[in-house]
Amino acid sequence: MTKRAAIIVMDGVGIGAAPDSAAYGDVGSDTMGNLSRAIAGGFDLPSLQTLGLGNIASLIGVQRVDHAAGAWGLMEPKSAGKDSTTGHWEMMGLHIARAFPTYPHGFPADIVSEFARRTGRGVIGNVVGSGTAVLDRFGPEHERTGQWILYTSADSVFQVAAHEGVIPLAELYKACEIAREMLVPPHDVSRVIARPFVGTAGVYSRTGNRRDFSIQPPGETLLDALEGAGIPRAGVGKVDDLFAGRGIKARHFADNAAGLEVIRGWIQAADGGFLFANLLDFDQQFGHRNDVPGFYGALRRFDAALPGVLSALREDDLLFITADHGNDPTTASTDHARECVPLLACGPRVRSRDLGRRSTFSDLGATVAEWFGLSFRGRGTSFLADLVAA
Repeated sequence: MTKRAAIIVMDGVGIGAAPDSAAYGDVGSDTMGNLSRAIAGGFDLPSLQTLGLGNIASLIGVQRVDHAAGAWGLMEPKSAGKDSTTGHWEMMGLHIARAFPTYPHGFPADIVSEFARRTGRGVIGNVVGSGTAVLDRFGPEHERTGQWILYTSADSVFQVAAHEGVIPLAELYKACEIAREMLVPPHDVSRVIARPFVGTAGVYSRTGNRRDFSIQPPGETLLDALEGAGIPRAGVGKVDDLFAGRGIKARHFADNAAGLEVIRGWIQAADGGFLFANLLDFDQQFGHRNDVPGFYGALRRFDAALPGVLSALREDDLLFITADHGNDPTTASTDHARECVPLLACGPRVRSRDLGRRSTFSDLGATVAEWFGLSFRGRGTSFLADLVAA
C-alpha cells in the first residue's frame, strides 16, 4: 500500500511558553492552558483527549489517558521568530538565525512613498493595529479616495487592505507582489498580506480572499526534498503562500470547516503522498481579537470534525496535529506568542507513547522524510522509530 502522511497545523494554538519567551515579551502566554482556565468548567474536547492532548500539558477539562489513540509530545521553537512563516519553515526542516524585522512605529517614509509610486495609488494608515480596528478607522477614507490601507502588527508583516468594491482583487494582489519585490534586506519582512474586505462603514468584514506573499525560503525544505523524489504534495490553506509557492500548491478556503472538508476528501481519495494543511481561524478570527469564546468554539468544532477525518485513515498513513506558534486570547497582547506547540500523531501503525519534549519543530519534518524513505532530515531528528511499530 502506498504511504501517505498529513500534517494539520492549528494556526496559533500554542501550549505553553517557550524557554526563551521572555526575549520575545511573551512571559505568561500559554494559549491552551490559559484558555482552558478561562472557560467555565474547562475544555470539552473528547477527540483530542482520546489522542493524548491531556498528556502533553495540564489543561482544565482534558484528562490524561493511559492508552491514548496515538502518540503525543511537545515541540519547542528553535528558529528565530514567532510567526507562521518561521514556524512552518521550521517544521519543514529550515531554521533562520535572525528574526524578520518588525515596525512598531510603521514603515519608513521612503518605503511608503515608493510603494505608492509603483502601484499608482496613495497610502493611508501606515499604523500598527488590529485588522478590524484598522478597517473601522480608515475604511471610509479608503472608499472615498481609493488609497491603499497599509498597516502592520507586532509581527513581521506588510498588510495591504482594500475594499473589493473599490479595488479589484487582481490589482490588490499585484500591489502585494510589487511590495514583495521591494522589501529586500534590511526591510525583508516575513510576509506581505493582501487583506480584502467588504461592507460599509461600521460593518466592514474581511473576506476569504486573503493572500500571503512570503519571502523565499533561504534553504532546502522537506517540500523541496519530496518534490525532488517525485512524491506528490497537496496543500490546504496558506501553506503555499508561506513557501512562496515552492514545492507545493494549495487549495484555499473561507473557514476551518471548509478546510477540514478538503482534508477529509484528500484522506479519503489520495493514492499517496503528503498533505500539508493550515487551519487559520484560531489565529486570524479569534486569537488576534482576544476572543476567548470564539477561540474555544473553533477548538470544539475542530474536535467534533476529527472522528470523520480519523476514520478514513489507512494502514500506511501518518497524521500529525500541531501548531506553528501561540496566540493567547487571554492576554493583553493581540499578537503571536513565542510558545511551544502540541504534537499529536495517529494512524493504524502508531504506538501509544510519549514522544517527549522535542527541541525543534524540525523533528516533525525529519520524521515525515524518513517515513517516505528520504535521506533529508533538515535541522531535525526523526522520531519514527519511536512512533511506528515495525
